[in-house]
Amino acid sequence: MTFAAAPNPYNATVIGREEINPQLVILRVRPDAELFDFKPGQFAVLGLPGTAPRVAEAASEDVPTEPDKLVRRAYSIASSSLERRYVEFYITLITSGQLTPRLFALRHGSRVFLGPKASGLFTLDQVPPEKAVILVATGTGLAPYISMLRTMLVNDERRRFVVLHGARYSWDLGYRGELESLARLRPNLTYIPSITRADQDPHFHGRVGRIQALVEQGVLEKESGLTLNPAKAEVFLCGNPDMVQAVRMMLEDKGYSAAKGKAACTIHIEEYW
Repeated sequence: MTFAAAPNPYNATVIGREEINPQLVILRVRPDAELFDFKPGQFAVLGLPGTAPRVAEAASEDVPTEPDKLVRRAYSIASSSLERRYVEFYITLITSGQLTPRLFALRHGSRVFLGPKASGLFTLDQVPPEKAVILVATGTGLAPYISMLRTMLVNDERRRFVVLHGARYSWDLGYRGELESLARLRPNLTYIPSITRADQDPHFHGRVGRIQALVEQGVLEKESGLTLNPAKAEVFLCGNPDMVQAVRMMLEDKGYSAAKGKAACTIHIEEYW
């Protein structure tokens, strides 16, 4: 008796790989077919079969992944929606995970599964054009904001954008160089990087402290010149759930509201992990 071979799941190729550090990587993936349309802030699915190799840093799998099973996960898109050649993803290594240890083993030219469409409501669609946008993130929660900025700053020189990004060390601040350059070129963008372990990173000269502490201390308002007023600025939160919850509560004390059903909101939330 003969058995049919499992169908080939691959439909895209890695055309770029930038290692920010051993636990953070930027992957550019080019689909074999025409790229789907997407809105900045949306996510897409990446996948690899259980037979795909894993990086050496990966923890042992308690339950081995089925060889023919396609492991899929959703990741926010970091590339501009105007870019039609590839999609970009900013990914952190979860050593105990099923997929990221396999994604980190990919190299230029590696094959991968890319889902056929983008999804998600974490976009600027519901924000009135006259309002400022404050983008708050930890870690790879920055990814959807990079897509927004790369797309919107091309033509929008009026709307104010503020990025507050937190990480443990300066070398964990992905896209820092690009954001610093954009902030120099675009007066409507303010970029505020922050780290929490300054004692181990003495050459960093930016803000120090957890994101929620900086918001509470008024750092965001001091550096941007904006007021946390829901009538004038809407806030996006993406990343660590503890940060999201803490900042959300501070904002609600100032009159902000998170989404409830179809009602309009002024806090937009995307939690990671």
